[in-house]
Amino acid sequence: MFGLFNRFSKVSMLEKKYAKLMKDSHRLSTINRAQSDLKFAEAQSILDQLDKIKT
Repeated sequence: MFGLFNRFSKVSMLEKKYAKLMKDSHRLSTINRAQSDLKFAEAQSILDQLDKIKT
């Protein structure tokens, strides 16, 4: 019953956030390499969280 209002699971939300950050990182790689690296590092931390949840 409590899951009724939870539309997305935590894993799917993190996967979407990871995909968005990777897309932004790729887009920024041609414009501003420093910002691209920051987005990539953020995406990497989310990937680490996903690994912890899945195992």
